[in-house]
Amino acid sequence: MAGWTLADIPWDEFDRDRVDPDIVPIVKAASLVEYNAEDYRLYLNGVFHDDPRMRIAVDGWAEEEVQHGVALARWARMADPEFDFEASFARFRDGFRLPVGVSDSVRGSRSGELVARCMVETGTNTYYSALAEATDEPVLKEICRRIAADEFAHYCLFHTHMERYLDREALGFWSRLRVAAARIGETEDDELAYAYYAANGGDRPYDRRRNSGAYGKGALSYCTPGTLERSVEMVLHAVGIRTRRWISRPAGLLFWALLRLRMSLLARGAH
Repeated sequence: MAGWTLADIPWDEFDRDRVDPDIVPIVKAASLVEYNAEDYRLYLNGVFHDDPRMRIAVDGWAEEEVQHGVALARWARMADPEFDFEASFARFRDGFRLPVGVSDSVRGSRSGELVARCMVETGTNTYYSALAEATDEPVLKEICRRIAADEFAHYCLFHTHMERYLDREALGFWSRLRVAAARIGETEDDELAYAYYAANGGDRPYDRRRNSGAYGKGALSYCTPGTLERSVEMVLHAVGIRTRRWISRPAGLLFWALLRLRMSLLARGAH
């Protein structure tokens, strides 16, 4: 279990005047994705059905993810009292489901699955680190700071188990790189787009391009060269490249330039 609980969050310090209205919609969407960890728990426990160590790790991970969702939803209701988390989550579950009840990874191997999980944790660590830096609202800043720390710990957890499986499966560098690239590309899949749709009204028919654009434009706008440099280091470490700052820093700046281009494209898709 994480080293914090909801009671550790200074809820009474909430300052409505410091709420950035552009952050609220993406926090709402994030609360749904985080809270939906139970499906990921079922999926991963199916993939690692005969590995008690991994199943215990997954159960603890899922518990922390659900707590993230609860904390984010509580803050979102404070920022927008009209936000109905329960109805939004039900709408999200109706429109998006994970492949549970399987016994093999969609990544082709268990080590490939763990590479993919490292990519997810890299993305969430980057996302919450960026929000923690960007927001002036003290409660959200503390929530995001704590979640970002959890996500880095989750990255380390999955990386440790990944190395254990690499000893058995010998997944090569190029295979790891392909899995990593594929999982990073899936950040534009229906999960985040539908979460944004379900959390922010859902009064119009679902349009993947529009909702993916709205979520992506909002989430990416808070990233900085510093947060991207750390994410580059995490990605390279997961695929087996030893990083040095002379590599990660220019790579982070390159990703920053590409991110600005991507944001302009997403802005068009959000309309």
